[in-house]
Amino acid sequence: MIAHEQLVRDYEAGIGVPASDTTPSADPGGCLAATLPVWALAAGSVAAVTAAANRIRDVHHLNPVAHRLDPDRITAAFSSERVLRIGGAPASVFADLSGFFPTFDGWVRTHANYPHHRARLLAALGLPDDAPVDLAVAQMAMSRAGDVEELAAAHGAIAVQVRTEAEWAATPQGQAAASGPLVAIDTRIDRGEIGLPIGASPLQPLRGVRVLDLTRVIAGPVATRTLALLGADVLRIDPPRLPEIPWQYHDTCQGKRSALLDLRAQLPVVNDLLAAADVLITGYRPGALEHAGLTAARRPGLVHGRISAWGESGPWGRRRGFDSIVQAAAGISIIEGAPAVPGALPAQALDHASGYLLAAGVIDALVARAHDGIGRDVRVALARTASWLLDASDRTPRHPQAAAPNPMAAVTHGNIITAAPVLAEYPDYAWPAPRYGADRPAWPLPTR
Repeated sequence: MIAHEQLVRDYEAGIGVPASDTTPSADPGGCLAATLPVWALAAGSVAAVTAAANRIRDVHHLNPVAHRLDPDRITAAFSSERVLRIGGAPASVFADLSGFFPTFDGWVRTHANYPHHRARLLAALGLPDDAPVDLAVAQMAMSRAGDVEELAAAHGAIAVQVRTEAEWAATPQGQAAASGPLVAIDTRIDRGEIGLPIGASPLQPLRGVRVLDLTRVIAGPVATRTLALLGADVLRIDPPRLPEIPWQYHDTCQGKRSALLDLRAQLPVVNDLLAAADVLITGYRPGALEHAGLTAARRPGLVHGRISAWGESGPWGRRRGFDSIVQAAAGISIIEGAPAVPGALPAQALDHASGYLLAAGVIDALVARAHDGIGRDVRVALARTASWLLDASDRTPRHPQAAAPNPMAAVTHGNIITAAPVLAEYPDYAWPAPRYGADRPAWPLPTR
């Protein structure tokens, strides 16, 4: 069995659906080349989406689409930050305090792209907000990696000790991350209407499905962008006082609408949106939305897709994390580099693959709800995706350098160039990312 087929089998067995006919795709060699089988992870997560899309087409009595896995499209989509150009300029992906830093006894990996995360990291190091980078680097160099990790967690900052694969597997958080299905779909007690919105077509099997998107960065937005590509009406909500990083927004908000809304101060508006939604996608830490008064049960039969860094169980269930952080903690950075000089995967593959897996899980939850009306929670974690990658066979320590994305696998709108959709049957998204916050926080009126 080709490695990407194993991921589809693992996904489908985990959610309890019969095995589908897997889209064939041989490893293209240099695409996403790494020691770990990143191509298998990428192609498998996309194939899981195409299989789920055909299952929902079947509910609509539509013919299946013979999706093909295009190596150039998949490589560009997973390396989208390398394809992106805004006014001709490439994306500046990591800030000056985001990266690997040596410590007294090893390495840490930090993430401080957002201003509030940078401030928290400096506070964890005992430094003021305006401390120069050199002082922060020196402070980490004089500290133990484990101490930086714990201080960061206590301050709500994001930093982890760079571990080996064996060290991660021996920790309670590593064991928790490796447990359970690749994508978990759990039923709730609430029940809504049976069936699906009308109007679906072969290339838009999700037409009429309303998705409330409360995610940012990469994984969650990739999931909702995929649902939008398949025809869903996706409304993305961002907080007014914590603006998104511009390159991330332009890279992942195609085909959606964008509105600004304070979840706490405008909770009645959010609840009205939720009451008319079919799907809610969130990337908040477990319990955060419930604490704000927002619960999926307000919409009987709602499908609630949830993305997290570490999973919702185990000692790290409430910690923040990103793709690069999970790679470092789980041993991937050592595998792709060396203990003396940690490395990284050729793309933020945990983010992208988790996004496509979440999209697949949401579609399959909609398929199940069409038959019984029962609400479902769909859970995906970057660390669980990482554990699949670490457990997969076919490591290639002697591999070619990862090929650059094909510039032809891109689309241009004005002064912005982004990766084309990962599904080869779609030449472009319905529209490029709209102006940030330009839309009203409301569902459009139904058309006749």
